[in-house]
Amino acid sequence: MDAYKVLAIKQSVFDDNDQQADLLRAELKKEQTFLLNLMSSPGSGKTTTVLRTIEALKDEMTIGIIEADIDSDVDARTVAGTDTKVIQLHTGGMCHLDADMTRQGLRGLGIEGVDFAILENVGNLVCPAEFDTGASKNAMILSVPEGDDKPLKYPLMFSIVDVLLINKIDAVDYFDFDFEAVKERVTKLNPGIKVIPISAKTGAGINEWADWLRSEVRSWNGNQ
Repeated sequence: MDAYKVLAIKQSVFDDNDQQADLLRAELKKEQTFLLNLMSSPGSGKTTTVLRTIEALKDEMTIGIIEADIDSDVDARTVAGTDTKVIQLHTGGMCHLDADMTRQGLRGLGIEGVDFAILENVGNLVCPAEFDTGASKNAMILSVPEGDDKPLKYPLMFSIVDVLLINKIDAVDYFDFDFEAVKERVTKLNPGIKVIPISAKTGAGINEWADWLRSEVRSWNGNQ
């Protein structure tokens, strides 16, 4: 007889988180707050994309931003310069947010009257893909300098998002990046995914991104 027990805790952790995420989604639906979980590698342009998104939609809806990082408040300071409601979350070394951490962030932000909230998740393509935050929709950014092979290396991330933003298209002339290869790879992983090429720097593609968000927010909040 073995002298030890083997506990399969990973599955139970995920199961509990999934239940909490479903509860949070129901709460957000009731409050008519659309929550977008935005994920990417570090340096992909998440915060600049958030700024462009605020600029495009701030006159149409009340926006709140949750910035999540292992440390620092650089991103929250940047967003605060737009006069948008923002809170910084420190994860204490954890590389992702789960549903309970997201709920704490929303509580700290205060979602009363917030039509649209963005959770800028911790920057990496592994851990955030494994944990349901309770968001209404999931989005990720793949920047041109990262390469078109990322869907092959991180398939889970690309399979769980509703929309893929291909950022930094203004720099495509300097990199060997195949847009069609990316679209083919991500569609195989995720047939329903929407792919939108953008440049957060120049604003290219932001109108299409904003249109997608408008439609999703209206639908979620019962205005469509």
